[in-house]
Amino acid sequence: MSLSGKHTFGSIGETRVTFVEKGVDENRRDFLKKLLEHNGFEVIIDEDKRKTEEDPQLYTVAVTDMVFNPTIWVFHRKLKTFDGHKVTQDYWNQKSEDTNPRYWNNGEKT
Repeated sequence: MSLSGKHTFGSIGETRVTFVEKGVDENRRDFLKKLLEHNGFEVIIDEDKRKTEEDPQLYTVAVTDMVFNPTIWVFHRKLKTFDGHKVTQDYWNQKSEDTNPRYWNNGEKT
C-alpha cells in the first residue's frame, strides 16, 4: 500500500488506531515499525487472517496517534530517517535510500 492521502482509522483489539498500511509482509512491517518508533509513535502490529495455511502471513501496521496521516507527514517532511535526514516518498516506499526530495525525474538517470 503506497501513500494514498486517505486517513483511515479504526480499532485493533480495544485500542483506537490510525492505520498506516495493511497487508504488508514481514520486511515492510519491520521497516515501518522501526521508522515510526524512531519518530516517537507507538506502533501496533496485527496479524491479518490467512485464508489457507499456504498463504503468506501479512500484517497491519497502525499507530495510536489518531491524527497521524502518513501522506501528510511524508510530504510535509516531518518524519526523520535513522541518520537524521527527512523521509521522502521513495524512502517511505523503500525504493531508495536517497533522501534528496526529487518528486519527479525530468528524464535524468539516477
